[in-house]
Amino acid sequence: MEALDIKLRKRIRHGRLLKAFLFLFLDLSLCSPSQAQGEFPFMTSDVTQVAGKSFDYIVVGGGTAGCPLAATLSEKFSVLLVERGGSPYGNPWVLEKGFYGFSLIQTDEFSSVAQDFTSTDGVRNCRGRVLGGSSAINGGFYSRASEDFIDKAGWDKESVKEAYTWVESKIVSIPELTPWQTVVEFGLLEAGFLPYNGYSLEHIEGTKIGGSIFDAWGIRHTSADLLKAANPGNIVVILNATVNNIIFESNGNASQTSVKGIRFIKSDGSTDQTYEAYLNQPKNCTSNGGDVILSAGALGSPQILLLSGIGHRKHLEDLDIPHVMNLKGVGKRMKDNPCIAVLVDTDPQNRQPEPPQVSGIAKDFKFIIEGGVIPTSFNATRMPIAAKIAFPASEGELRLNSSDPRQNPSVKFNYLDDEKDLDACAEMVQLLERVARSHPVAFYLGVKRQSNLMTSTDEQRKFCKENVKTYYHYHGGCTVGSVVDSEYKVYGVTGLRVVDGSTFRESPGTNPMATLMMLGRYQGLKILRERDHVSFSLRTQQNP
Repeated sequence: MEALDIKLRKRIRHGRLLKAFLFLFLDLSLCSPSQAQGEFPFMTSDVTQVAGKSFDYIVVGGGTAGCPLAATLSEKFSVLLVERGGSPYGNPWVLEKGFYGFSLIQTDEFSSVAQDFTSTDGVRNCRGRVLGGSSAINGGFYSRASEDFIDKAGWDKESVKEAYTWVESKIVSIPELTPWQTVVEFGLLEAGFLPYNGYSLEHIEGTKIGGSIFDAWGIRHTSADLLKAANPGNIVVILNATVNNIIFESNGNASQTSVKGIRFIKSDGSTDQTYEAYLNQPKNCTSNGGDVILSAGALGSPQILLLSGIGHRKHLEDLDIPHVMNLKGVGKRMKDNPCIAVLVDTDPQNRQPEPPQVSGIAKDFKFIIEGGVIPTSFNATRMPIAAKIAFPASEGELRLNSSDPRQNPSVKFNYLDDEKDLDACAEMVQLLERVARSHPVAFYLGVKRQSNLMTSTDEQRKFCKENVKTYYHYHGGCTVGSVVDSEYKVYGVTGLRVVDGSTFRESPGTNPMATLMMLGRYQGLKILRERDHVSFSLRTQQNP
């Protein structure tokens, strides 16, 4: 243990020296090209610039998956990207690492970059409402999905790797550990999170340093930065516009429902006037048209489907929403990873906020543990060690509260409702306490190392029930096999897809951000290849 303390002291001293150097260097680097360069010329909040116009693809939701998806599709087709929030550029609460977590503290009904909601379980949560989505408000920890997740999804492994690499080459950095993150790293190792894997983007058992979307200057690079790869002549990004519903047409065939476009409103609540944008129609009956693609997240995408009349008939009739299709899986299989956190500091302090940089991944990937410094107000922070259950069995449901798309839907996750989850949580608390009461943590805080506070399984289960929180990794509501097929096309509707975390049955990796960005790129390329194949086939038929 003495050798461990000596090594820890050296790592902490090195981290403090490096931090001081970077602080001095930062003053000389304010014009660094690594910093975000501001608004894109194809961004607008003027709804009249898109109202009544047609596009090959309409992507609803400029979030973690929507931005790379829109950028990729714009390589060959015209794209409208609709985002209900504003621009992240110029907002220090989004861009600067020193303000990490501040965006979750002060929220409002229509304009804040984070929109609060509380599940009917009573757990406070939030969702991104800004270009870049949740990648603009989260901890920025970047880690790929496990091989098992990719196998279950049925994705092509080589294409997945290429899509991850595309994202990583543009916005991912290798973090330099802060002193506190070094302490967390040693605490995880002492608690048995082995082996030590160093820096890795892979989801592997043990302790590792993950990638970060914060660069060396502390500037956040959200998925919005991936729009730099878009073809500027082929894309329009409309901000502060909330999609009300999808517009359908029957084409004279009662058994076939096709998408015509979208209906949207201004997000600020200043008016209820609606606007419309449309899909370009195929040039002939044999050509392949584009799609409206929902990338509005695990709350937004099922909400839009329900508002459009796709879902359980009885629920829609109760809200006087015209029924289009009785797709009962919409809003079902909602899951959130139960989180338990232990505060290692005794009182609030005014420390610099720190997102997690190190992760402990338990055997069989059952639990994920991280530590950070989280602001609880604008002048106070706490230091939690937090863990989540990676594969919860409990699931819930999303339902509409009203027909106003700006209002949050009602969602119940049924945290720890399944006995298997409660047993897993009790086991997780044991691991969590090992890290929180470890020698490195006690040494760093200058306190005497404590023994585990909870000794019985009953105590641990009770603690779980009373203290369950969210890791903000909720998913489901439009799951593959229930609402969309393996191509992410909505069952029974032509020209409608969902590409985001609502399609997931489990949360990938340590967190879903990396995989959602990858999915946007992956599905975008897949759609482009499909269109090329159809065009080639048509040319071959016409010119045998």
